[in-house]
Amino acid sequence: MGIILKQSLNNTIVTYIGFAIGAVNTLFLYTNFMQPNNYGLIQVILSVSAVLMPILAFGVPNSLVKFYSSFKNDSSQDGFLTLMLVLPLVLIIPIGILSYFANEAIGNLLSKENDIVRDYVWHIFFVGMAMAYFEVFYAWARIRMKSMFGNFMKEVFCRIAQTILLILLWFKIIDIEFFINGLVGCYIVRTVIMKIYAYQLRKPKLNFSFPENWQSIVKYSALIILGGSTAIVLMEVDKVMLNNFLKIENVAYYAVAGFIASTIAVPSRAMHQITYPLTATYLNDKNKSALKELYQKSSLTLFIISGLLFLLILLNLSELYELLPKNYSGGFMIVFWIGLAKVYDSLLGNNNSILFNSDYYRSILFFGVLLAALAIVFNLWLIPTYGIDGAAIASFTAFFIYNTLKLIYVKAKFKIVPFTHETWKVFVLLIIVGVLFSIFSLPFHPIINIAVKSILMIIMYLGVLYRFKISEDVYGFLNKYLSR
Repeated sequence: MGIILKQSLNNTIVTYIGFAIGAVNTLFLYTNFMQPNNYGLIQVILSVSAVLMPILAFGVPNSLVKFYSSFKNDSSQDGFLTLMLVLPLVLIIPIGILSYFANEAIGNLLSKENDIVRDYVWHIFFVGMAMAYFEVFYAWARIRMKSMFGNFMKEVFCRIAQTILLILLWFKIIDIEFFINGLVGCYIVRTVIMKIYAYQLRKPKLNFSFPENWQSIVKYSALIILGGSTAIVLMEVDKVMLNNFLKIENVAYYAVAGFIASTIAVPSRAMHQITYPLTATYLNDKNKSALKELYQKSSLTLFIISGLLFLLILLNLSELYELLPKNYSGGFMIVFWIGLAKVYDSLLGNNNSILFNSDYYRSILFFGVLLAALAIVFNLWLIPTYGIDGAAIASFTAFFIYNTLKLIYVKAKFKIVPFTHETWKVFVLLIIVGVLFSIFSLPFHPIINIAVKSILMIIMYLGVLYRFKISEDVYGFLNKYLSR
């Protein structure tokens, strides 16, 4: 447990560092150093690559983690690891051949509205393939209980590379074409570095005597493709489909607003690194009371944090947009809808880990596939009608239905819900704070306004939580530091 806690804390720090670098890139460097249409093009390339990634990975990262420990001797492990290295090629090779012979047709499909995308089919394929094998080698390291370096490579490496490339672009040392090629190269180099690190931890010996249960492993991997694809599609499909309906600069505007809203999910990602192993332990031990307590405490804590972040972002958004180029300042509704989806996601606590660590993971994967299809339908319907706001509404609707189904499913199978009386108290407190500070404005520089308003909101919010002991965990945390 010491290893898990230590690496969880380290990974949390690394995740926040990566997110901070990403915030500088997204909110200031990309918006000021690059034309919106070029930024939109990069978002399309990365989003389509991300959608392609779980397909090319063939579920191998999950299979590595699930099955590796079941093989006890070196020979069987070598056979299993060889299978894991080869399996992604089952789809990478035919998709690569298809990209070669149908390059023009794929380019035409991606560039129906924006001709600029036509020439980047191979860039998408190579980034997707690099992402896929990076996840394979990252999982390879995790099965050896080494996750921090991989997390650094995942969260920080490419973001630093983008910062460097953006600065070089600003000083006209490179042009946009070099920038895009450099970005593709960054993802490939990241994968090579991760491969070298993973092989240092456990050097493979090619053994084509695959395990006796190889068919079960392949079936599991194929099923996990559905789960991985669902999560990515729900997160990236809006940007991919915006490219097919609107001018490509709209993808850039949407990406900036979406990034602002996504900050709400950072505490949830950090907490899940700790709650996932705890949830698995409680499920394996059939400790229902502990599982219910963890479900409700994680829900309340994340709701308190995500709710506050939602208000801080929404009520400071006009000041934040004053700091960005004018073209990027029309994303209030995007931030609202995507932010609301993130808050609802946080409200469910460790719901995901309950489902994916239980015997019901197959059902929830198929739920996800259904909802991914629904997300595509919503985007097809709402983007032509409402533009970039329609994409945000489509994402919120898809996530709302998906999360509600998961909520109902856990209640039906485990007879537990994440909500308590304290949940409603926090909800009322958020409304009161939101109403009070929505009429509160200052005549100073935007940065000063953001700082002063945020400090006052946090003091009031935490003060009420502490005074009425609405959350035991939050009260204990605050009391620990206030008593000092």
